[in-house]
Amino acid sequence: MAASALSGSLLSSSSSSSSSSSSSLAPRRSVVSPPASVQFRPRFGAASKTAGRRFAARCSLGAAQDPKDDTPIELKYAAFPTVMDINQIRDILPHRFPFLLVDRVIEHNPGVSAVAIKNVTINDNFFPGHFPERPIMPGVLMIEAMAQVGGLVMLQPEVGGSRENFFFAGIDKVRFRKPVIAGDTLVMRMTLVKLQKRFGIAKMEGKAYVGGEVVCEGEFLMATGAGSE
Repeated sequence: MAASALSGSLLSSSSSSSSSSSSSLAPRRSVVSPPASVQFRPRFGAASKTAGRRFAARCSLGAAQDPKDDTPIELKYAAFPTVMDINQIRDILPHRFPFLLVDRVIEHNPGVSAVAIKNVTINDNFFPGHFPERPIMPGVLMIEAMAQVGGLVMLQPEVGGSRENFFFAGIDKVRFRKPVIAGDTLVMRMTLVKLQKRFGIAKMEGKAYVGGEVVCEGEFLMATGAGSE
């Protein structure tokens, strides 16, 4: 009787020591609570039935920073400002239809620089021939439009340019980066780099953009007709 009790106590102590040692060897698992921006939703399907319940985490990290904007797209973007409208442009430039290629001036520093736009539409008279199946604005007309913006810079009392004697004298380093198609808005910036009043020659730099990307750039020479004899 005493022997059986002794053996029973030995068995119980050995089992308790083995269970404690096995529990100490078992890996510890830490439970981390998810952040508030993570939403757990059950995923249903054949795989979830065999593997038990599974949850798919949907993280919306940008939702808190960028709240949903319900403003209609037609109200989100402001129109270009109008510094000169088409009537004021016609008072300065001698060009007329179909060769007046500037619709609006949105920035103007007389004798220094100007930014203007040309709305490219399928109704432009060059599209039926360039090209019937793929309407692309000719590169030479982009250069001409930029030169007209240069005329808006130079044909000012501050510079002494003459409307009757203002000509496109030359181009250099011209590059066409991307095609301009019907529906685009061509934004052109022309900046005066050097003016030789004695010879009536102006050197300008120009860049044209569509959607903030450069589509054409180059250097321009203008004959102002203001040179001395």
